[in-house]
Amino acid sequence: MSKLRKRLAQTWELIQGSLFPWLADELGELTEKQQQLISTLELLRIEEYLPYYSHCVGRPPAERSVIARAFVAKAVYNMPTTRILIDRLHTDIQIRRICGWERKSDIPEEWTFSRVFADLSKSHLLEQIQANFISEQYKDEIVGHISRDSTAIDAREKPAKKAELSQAIKKRPVGRPKKGEEVPKEKRRIEKQATEMSLKEMLDDLPKACNVGSKRNSKGNTNHWIGYKLHIDSADGGIPISCLLSSASMHDSQASIPMAELSKQRVTSLYDLMDSAYDVPEIHQHSKKLGHIPIIDINPRRNKALKLELKAENKRCRIVNHKAAEAIRYNERSTVERVNGRLKDEFGGRVVRVRGPEKVMCHLMFGILALTADQLLKIVA
Repeated sequence: MSKLRKRLAQTWELIQGSLFPWLADELGELTEKQQQLISTLELLRIEEYLPYYSHCVGRPPAERSVIARAFVAKAVYNMPTTRILIDRLHTDIQIRRICGWERKSDIPEEWTFSRVFADLSKSHLLEQIQANFISEQYKDEIVGHISRDSTAIDAREKPAKKAELSQAIKKRPVGRPKKGEEVPKEKRRIEKQATEMSLKEMLDDLPKACNVGSKRNSKGNTNHWIGYKLHIDSADGGIPISCLLSSASMHDSQASIPMAELSKQRVTSLYDLMDSAYDVPEIHQHSKKLGHIPIIDINPRRNKALKLELKAENKRCRIVNHKAAEAIRYNERSTVERVNGRLKDEFGGRVVRVRGPEKVMCHLMFGILALTADQLLKIVA
């Protein structure tokens, strides 16, 4: 982490020693939240990834980079709607100028924001920005632990209906097969992921439609919601490394192998920390195949002796491992839970007002990018 800390220290010294004083002279005294926004925008430099239209035929399009910076401000200030963002830009001259507009008349109408947001959603540009940003920051670095978990994302849309079976699919006759007849058993999704699918095929195969999900919390109560699941890989220090969105009803284990492949492309890591939902042989094998050490809580349903013990003692599932070092390392998994909490409480993860998986992911990615920059700067700030 020494090189990462050194690079971040240089960036923070530039921001604190030069940028803040200059902006204070131009805009007046800066609040702590405005300093957070400035630091986030300076570290991310999202405008470098967006096209600049200097010469075009017809009416020039609204500047994408300035609107994208405004969406980052929306995530930093945890604003629920674009309408609130636009009203804030009209009334707060400091935020308006930080984003890149000099006058109120320069701010586009709400439909322009919506059109740019739709373009960003379709292009999946923010996921690529996150990948490039993490790869750049963590080059020549080794991550000790990757903690993996999912969190529920509530959506304001109707759950999709279950797709009806296609008539083209031949159904096996009802009843027992004939003597000597072999009925091929279809492979589970996780088996296909581990043996015969590329990363793109895995991502395309995951369900992404809005539906009803359920998850048991730490107290043993089952919560239900309508929407999606956001799966996150977090490094030490609460830095989001990779993430993907799926239907709420999809089991967490089905996202593990694609997540591991995504994170492998961005960082070099040593340990994979997961809870009992990921206690599947294919996940253990894939983690070892990548050269990692999996530390996964034991699922009592896969361990009869543990199931009887927990039932007798009325205890929750826990790490059953005689190696104290692995038990201590497993405690680091709480970092991903803190990432989930911060994303929801501080960066817009709890106020999703858009519909469709692409737009929901785009909204969450602005929060993920802001959270990533904020956590990185906390290392040296």
